[in-house]
Amino acid sequence: MIIDRNSPIPNYFQLQNWLREQIEQGVFKPGDRIPTEEELSQITGLARATIRQAIQNLVNMGLLIRKRRLGTFVLEKVTVTSSHTIIGLLLPDIRRGYAPVLARGVQDEAAKSKHSLILCDTDDLFVRADFHADRMIENSVGGVIFVPTAASDDQNQKILDKFKRNNIPVVLVDRTLPASDLDYVTADNIKGAYEMTDYLIKRGHHRIAITLSTLIRTERDRLEGYKKAFQDNGLPIDENLILTHSGPFSEGRYIQIAEKIFKPDLNVSAVFAGHDRIALVFYAVAKKLGISIPDDISIVGYDDLHFTTISLTTMHQPIYEMGQESLELIMSRINGDLSEPQRIVLESYLVERSSVRSI
Repeated sequence: MIIDRNSPIPNYFQLQNWLREQIEQGVFKPGDRIPTEEELSQITGLARATIRQAIQNLVNMGLLIRKRRLGTFVLEKVTVTSSHTIIGLLLPDIRRGYAPVLARGVQDEAAKSKHSLILCDTDDLFVRADFHADRMIENSVGGVIFVPTAASDDQNQKILDKFKRNNIPVVLVDRTLPASDLDYVTADNIKGAYEMTDYLIKRGHHRIAITLSTLIRTERDRLEGYKKAFQDNGLPIDENLILTHSGPFSEGRYIQIAEKIFKPDLNVSAVFAGHDRIALVFYAVAKKLGISIPDDISIVGYDDLHFTTISLTTMHQPIYEMGQESLELIMSRINGDLSEPQRIVLESYLVERSSVRSI
C-alpha cells in the first residue's frame, strides 16, 4: 500500500517518499519516465494537485526533471562535496530523560571541529524517526547519530537501510540492534544492572521487584543483569516480581505497576526501576499511598538524571561521554575510515544516595 490514510504523515509526503524509494532502489533508473499524474492518481486514489506537489518537491530536490510534452524523468544523482559537514542527530525526547545530556556531548564535540548539527526529536516513535530521516537525506547530512526508537528491530532497520541506500554512515548510540553491522557507542547495561541488584542483595533485600520495557535492548540487558545477580547469589528468581511490558515509556502504565508492587501481598522490600523516570513515577505513587521511601520500601533507578526532588540511588551512565564518542566515531567514517565496525562500551558506576535501607 503506497498511501496509508490513517497515518499522520501528509498524503503528498507519503507519495513523495514512495517515489523517492523507487528511485533509490533502482525501480526507476536515471533517464526513466515516472508514471504520469493521471496514472499515479489511478494507482493511489489521490487528487492530481496532491500528486503534483509531491513531484514538484522531488524536482526541487534534483531527483526529477519535467520535460514539456514528454513527462517527468529521473535525473542522475550529482554528488556535491563540501568542507562543511552537517551531522544529523536523532534522539527520543530532547525535553526530558537522558537525551539533553547526550545532545550536549555531541554538540560540544562538534563545536571543537566547527561542524553543524541537525537535531530531530523522534518522541521514540518509528513514524517520526522515518519522517526526520527523509529530512536529513534531503539536507545532505554527512552522517547520522541515531538512538533507535521504541519500535521493533525491523522498523528501526528500515531507517538504517534508508541511510545506507544514500551512502550516509550511521552510528548507533545507547541502544543497539541485534545483528547490526554498524558502529555503536553504549554502556554495559548487563554489568550495571548486575552491580545494582547485587548492591540490594548485600543490604538484605531478597524480594526485589523489577519493572521495565522489553521492547528496548538496553532494558532487556538490565533484566539479564538482574537475573544473573540472583543466580550468582544462590537466590531463586520469583517471576511474579518481574513486571515488564513491550511498549514505550508511559507514566500511566507505570502508575498501575507501582500500585501492584506496593500491595502487601507481594511482600516486596525493594524495587529496581528500569530507568530513573520510572523511579520518579514510583515516588509519586508512594507519596499518594502514604508509603515512605526508604523506610517502607527501597527504590533504585538507572541513568542518574540528577533529579532535585528525590534522592535516588541509581546507576550513573556516561551519557555525555557517549555523545562525545559517537561524534568522534561518525566523523572518522565521514573522513573515509573503512575499518571494521567499532563497538565502544563505556563503564557505568553506582551512585549511592538515600533511597535504600539495609534490612
